[in-house]
Amino acid sequence: MTHIVVLTSQPEKGDLSDALLGDVTARLGSVCKVGKARVLAKGHAAEIQVSDVSEQALNDVIARFAEKVPVDFNLVAQAWRQKKLLIADMDSTIITSECIDEIADFAGVKDKISGITERAMRGELEFESALRERVLLLKGLETSILATVFEERIELTSGAKTLVATMRANGAYTALISGGFTFFTERVARDVGFDFQQANHLIEEDGRLAGTVREPILGRDAKRSALQDLRKGGGKDGELNALETMAVGDGANDLAMIEEAGLGVAFRAKPLVAEAASASIQYGDLTALLYLQGYTEEAFQS
Repeated sequence: MTHIVVLTSQPEKGDLSDALLGDVTARLGSVCKVGKARVLAKGHAAEIQVSDVSEQALNDVIARFAEKVPVDFNLVAQAWRQKKLLIADMDSTIITSECIDEIADFAGVKDKISGITERAMRGELEFESALRERVLLLKGLETSILATVFEERIELTSGAKTLVATMRANGAYTALISGGFTFFTERVARDVGFDFQQANHLIEEDGRLAGTVREPILGRDAKRSALQDLRKGGGKDGELNALETMAVGDGANDLAMIEEAGLGVAFRAKPLVAEAASASIQYGDLTALLYLQGYTEEAFQS
């Protein structure tokens, strides 16, 4: 079976030199059949076709380089490469922070809430109960603070708009599915260009947060269900093939959708997620998800 080794690095640094690419190609050639390297973006993205290789042998080669250079190495299947459905997490994926932690800063409880958030994202706490506990600590906060948080604290991750615009321009459906809050997903989805958004709804009372969230909570299983539902209705000619789907996230509550997708991507993720995902991005920005699909930089849309 033919696969593609995709190499990506930080776009602004140009760590993927021609010399490095040649060295990687030669090393891969010692354990499998290789095709000619194809540059996707000069200095930070390329791919090499490989076949007749054991996964262990390939991983051993990749591991030797991964220890020395700030480059992501990922093996993807050649078949069904360009995806028709993207499901993306929001917090620490499409945006650079966790919304609830930023809200907590205004409430004076950031240290307490961020600790719970970190443990939940590492998979040490059940997501739904952890969310209820954190939201309760926000009880009484003026809801006007949410707008302040969005304007002052929320920053898009590099490459987010390009990822969504390019996939949509090539016929894909894009969805922002978050365990965070609709106040933020509505605005982030609008600004990035997602087709659809879904998240949890904070309950308000008399202009203040009630300390509760609408049930049922959108967590790990709900994210997987969203992917399944959108896949069933996402194709112009009917249901999409599972291999035509991509999911990206960073925390434990993203695991189910990452494992369900044809290509599940861990983006600067917790170790538990990086180990389970079929692809992992630690150095590249979100445009790395386009390179995984074979897009060149010249094909990007904005």
